[in-house]
Amino acid sequence: MEAAPLYEEIAYGPAGGVAHWLTTSDGLRIRVGHWPLAHAKGTILIFPGRTEFVEKYGMSAQAFQDRGYASLAIDWRGQGIADRMTPNRAIGHVGEFADYQHDVAATITYAEKVGLPRPYFLLAHSMGGCIGLRALHEGLDVQAAMFSAPMWGVQMSAALRPLAWGLSTVSTPLGFDKTIAPGQVEEGYALRCDFAENTLTNDPAMWAMFGDQLRKHPDLGLGGPSLRWLNTSLREMHRLSTLPSPSVPCLTYLGTDEAIVDPFRIRARMKDWPEGTLRVIKGGKHEMLMDLPQMRDMIFDETAAFFDAQLAQAA
Repeated sequence: MEAAPLYEEIAYGPAGGVAHWLTTSDGLRIRVGHWPLAHAKGTILIFPGRTEFVEKYGMSAQAFQDRGYASLAIDWRGQGIADRMTPNRAIGHVGEFADYQHDVAATITYAEKVGLPRPYFLLAHSMGGCIGLRALHEGLDVQAAMFSAPMWGVQMSAALRPLAWGLSTVSTPLGFDKTIAPGQVEEGYALRCDFAENTLTNDPAMWAMFGDQLRKHPDLGLGGPSLRWLNTSLREMHRLSTLPSPSVPCLTYLGTDEAIVDPFRIRARMKDWPEGTLRVIKGGKHEMLMDLPQMRDMIFDETAAFFDAQLAQAA
């Protein structure tokens, strides 16, 4: 395995973190980073959201290490310092949403090869929640899952939705599917938005960290999605909405101030999830794992306790 950079000065993760390049079954290079822990209870597989990268979850890895778990995070294809899918690195693009499952498979193979301790647990945020739900349906071997603001639907005005579907659908046959979606820009959100207007976090220190990470390592930055990413993600969310919930114990977090993903889809999914619990967090925005200290500590405590309970039940 080839070592990859891990920007520890912006990750604020546990000591001893390592990163490697992986080659997926369809020939792309992605990056994974993990934080090992001697005598860990298990390993948390972190599936980040769109535009995110390994280092953004360093503090989460520290929080889970403090609670007895090792962690692994991934740079999905098209973001972080994994292979980008268009000549313009600022545009988020993917051929098909199902292609992310190649990244999942490569990551699991890696985790097994380096001996990350089982059982595995899934922690999936936003877009990672969409990828993670599909992975569970395809047999991802985890003992339990935690979803943070999962992208099982996106918020969009009634007037905009048919336009988004229509324009993104014709973009591929007409050859402009790599164009950035209307209303999106190439600059990263944390670099162009003021804290007072942001929809991600209530914590000014965390907001400052988001911008600092991108300023120190611009290669991690990503702007808006392409029309093809938009179309294939809409199709995947619709397909998933027609499937039953997996038989995997699940804890899902949704903030009352969520402004990106669709709360209706989350509530509908969790209503019918066997062994599933929905936790609605008052005042929570999209990035509840990176919100005010008392909020994120509560979520880390509850998640670790939930995983602990699954271990005890299995024992």
